[in-house]
Amino acid sequence: MAETALIEPAALSITLPPTQDELPCDDGVPMETERHKLQMDLLIYPLKSWLYRQPEGGYVGGNMFVYFSLEQVRRQDFRGPDVFVVLGVPRRERKSWVVWEEGKGPDVVIELLSERTAGEDKGRKKTIYQDQLKVAEYFWFDPFNPNDWAGFYLQHEVYETLPPDDRGRLISKRLGLALVRWRGIYAGVEATWLRWATLEGTWLLPTPQEALEAETQRAETEKQRAETEKQRADAEKQRADAEAWRAAAAEAEIARLRALLAGQGDSSINQ
Repeated sequence: MAETALIEPAALSITLPPTQDELPCDDGVPMETERHKLQMDLLIYPLKSWLYRQPEGGYVGGNMFVYFSLEQVRRQDFRGPDVFVVLGVPRRERKSWVVWEEGKGPDVVIELLSERTAGEDKGRKKTIYQDQLKVAEYFWFDPFNPNDWAGFYLQHEVYETLPPDDRGRLISKRLGLALVRWRGIYAGVEATWLRWATLEGTWLLPTPQEALEAETQRAETEKQRAETEKQRADAEKQRADAEAWRAAAAEAEIARLRALLAGQGDSSINQ
């Protein structure tokens, strides 16, 4: 009878997928322009605060690699979305988003278009988000041409165009929020920006200028309230002083009358 060869565990060769610590997290390619960077911040920071308040948790990242296949790693195709949101995952720092580590890919992706990237964002990347990452909702927006914006939702594994609502907004059903084009000043730059709002129409997070204006208005309202309170207190003091003066005058008159009556009584006795 032939002997059965035993395979020692050390002899087994199992190659595990790389972790985020082993994968590149920077390609050295900067953002397109300052406005692209500001627009990315204006989309990410409000969502960070909003996701923190959601019971299911979530993560929002930007200009960050998203790894979804080993073939992608072999091709060294590392460029990720400008903005992406993942729901129902722990809140913690990441170097990159690695799908096989996290257990899921992004739920929402936003790409910020430029002359250099528009073709890629509208073509190959859109196909990847649809066919490989299965991103539920995909949006794009050109910070220098705000009329070039669009939204798509995954329907039967194919992207369908998301029409604006009756207020001209694109609604993310996954987030329950609206994407709104807003003309105003952010970080000293006047432009048409893309912002998050609640379905009721409230901005998810005010810009620094809006926060300053709100604080200025609050301070002015508080100042007016304090002045009104001082005027009320002054009027109350004047009323109290007048009441005290009247009481003192009445006491003095009573004392005078008593003295007068006492004097008249003494005169009658002496007579």
